[in-house]
Amino acid sequence: MRLAELETLLQLSPSERLEPLTELAHGILADPDTDPGLRQQCVNELVTLISTDVGQPLARMAAGEVLGALGDPRLRKPGDSDYWSSVEIDGHTVEVGCHLVTTSEIVSFFANDGYKKDEYWSDEGKRWRDTRRTFWPDLANEPDSKPLVIPNQPAIGVTWYEAQAYARAHNARLLSLDERLHVMRGDANRPYPWGQPFGQGKANTNEAALGKPVAIGLFVADCTPDGIYDLAGNVAEWTSDEADEEIVIHPGSWNSPSMSSWAKARALVPPKTRSADLGFRLARDV
Repeated sequence: MRLAELETLLQLSPSERLEPLTELAHGILADPDTDPGLRQQCVNELVTLISTDVGQPLARMAAGEVLGALGDPRLRKPGDSDYWSSVEIDGHTVEVGCHLVTTSEIVSFFANDGYKKDEYWSDEGKRWRDTRRTFWPDLANEPDSKPLVIPNQPAIGVTWYEAQAYARAHNARLLSLDERLHVMRGDANRPYPWGQPFGQGKANTNEAALGKPVAIGLFVADCTPDGIYDLAGNVAEWTSDEADEEIVIHPGSWNSPSMSSWAKARALVPPKTRSADLGFRLARDV
């Protein structure tokens, strides 16, 4: 029956298809006996619609969430070559994560040995870690966190120390603010990844009124020519830069206005900060 429903939906225009396809996907998710081939067809169609910027933001957000629950084939790990995009910065090549680090990446890391291996942690990070009673997995498992802890969405609520540890475990690091500025602006000195003006519906800022993070790459305009997504919005990003006892972040996020999204925006927060609008991205030197 669901196969016939899917075939009927595929006769609709892409914009008319997104919401009923999302409903169908929820039905498939709730039925463990669904044919795997049908499930895969539904996943593939959701990816196609998301990647082509079909539908209104709320409908796209819902589609992204159910895709995350079904299994988003766009997800990559740092060991995958297409996880990275190469960018020339000040005469050398830096590989930058095409997407923000996702929940799917860090769940197993922090749930297993991520907190135990000292080589992943800075001296300050170890001091922070060794005086904590609550860690990221504990918070992620709380009922209030469930709507935000979705596999294909940015990992949020991660402290600077935890972000650094995850990066070191993958022979990577965080971008400096200057590096991030170059990635976002490029040689064309773009104020936003797509150029200018800011416009409407190009990034997940509070003007979009979604009220939460969304799946990586859902706002397809928020992407540089190098294929690096979610630099203007979705969640703010930790950088490697320190200022006295605080850390520099780029503040563009779902919880901030468009003024916080331009390339030169910056803010300072304590390294132990956990926030539903703050995540991170990996980089590594070649």
